[in-house]
This record gives sequence, C-alpha cells and structure tokens, in this order.
Amino acid sequence: MHKALKRIFDVLFALLAIVALAPVWIVVAIWIAVTSPGGVFFRQKRTGYNGEDFDLLKFRSMYVNNEADTLQASADDPRITPIGKFLRRSSLDELPQLWNVVRGDMSIIGPRPHMVAHTEYYTPLVKDYMRRHEMRPGLTGYAQVNGLRGATPDVNDMRRRVEADIYYIDHYSLWLDLKIFFLTIWKMLTLNL
Repeated sequence: MHKALKRIFDVLFALLAIVALAPVWIVVAIWIAVTSPGGVFFRQKRTGYNGEDFDLLKFRSMYVNNEADTLQASADDPRITPIGKFLRRSSLDELPQLWNVVRGDMSIIGPRPHMVAHTEYYTPLVKDYMRRHEMRPGLTGYAQVNGLRGATPDVNDMRRRVEADIYYIDHYSLWLDLKIFFLTIWKMLTLNL
C-alpha cells in the first residue's frame, strides 16, 4: 500500500513539476547552450533499485570532459562551467531527473543514486553499501537534508551517507518522506542544500 501511494505521489508530483517549471527549463537550456559547447543535457549511468543501472538525466553543468563518469566533482572543480556553479548550488541541474521519476527509475525521496564507478569502488569498503538499493533512488533523501551531500573524498564520508540511507530505508514512512520533502524545499530556497 505504501509503495503504491509513494509511486502515485512520485508520478503526479513529477508531471506537475515538469509542467509548472517548463519556463525555467527553457531558460536554463538556452543559458547552457549559449555559454559552453556541448549538449544541454548530461546522461550518466547510475546504480538504481535492486542494483540495476539506469541513465540519470541532468542539465549539463560541466564542460564536456572524459572523466565525467568516473571523477566526482569537487567544490572548485575546473570542469564546472560558470552557469554550472549556479545550477549545482541551486540544484537546478537536477530538474531533468523528474523524467527519471516518471519513467520509474527514481522516486522523489530516496537514497541518491551514485555513479556506477562509485558503486563498484565503495561496495567492498563500506558495510551494507548495497542495501541502499533496496528502494528506488531519489531526487533528494535523508542523507542530503542532513548535510551529507556532495563529494566524498574520504571513505568515512561515504560511510556516513550510507548509514543515513539505511536509516531512511529502515524507518521509511510517508511522514518521513514529507519531512524530507519540506526540508529539501527549505534548503533549496535558502541555497543551503
């Protein structure tokens, strides 16, 4: 029952958000297109539900480069375009993932999906790493609203993120999803995410 309600909410919210934010999509797409060469969208293989890989969609926030699928972005990464810094800070680069939600690759709330290369790297290093794939990955999650977002330069950073993801999975409820949803909105509005 909970899974069905979660999926219904995901699809309805994603479709409404796509329609409501269409003008933002257009402005961002044009801005990306005129400020750096390459496509507007970026696709990257991520590990999803049950450990299955899928193509995650994002607005391109970096110059086209050969390390996009293996090297995690850092705060002062020279690959990030000037508009990319704003897109990443405001999380607007994540908007195309609403299509991933509609397609069923993702949920609105859940553990953030990691690059396939990171799944392969961290699985033997972090206990229960693969448990984070027991639910569909989310646009936002418990780890993100608790400050565990961005680069993981140290294995302990990833360990803390995985622990938060597993806490979410073990304590999942619609109320917890609502709390994460509103905390995400708040952090986006205050640019603290």
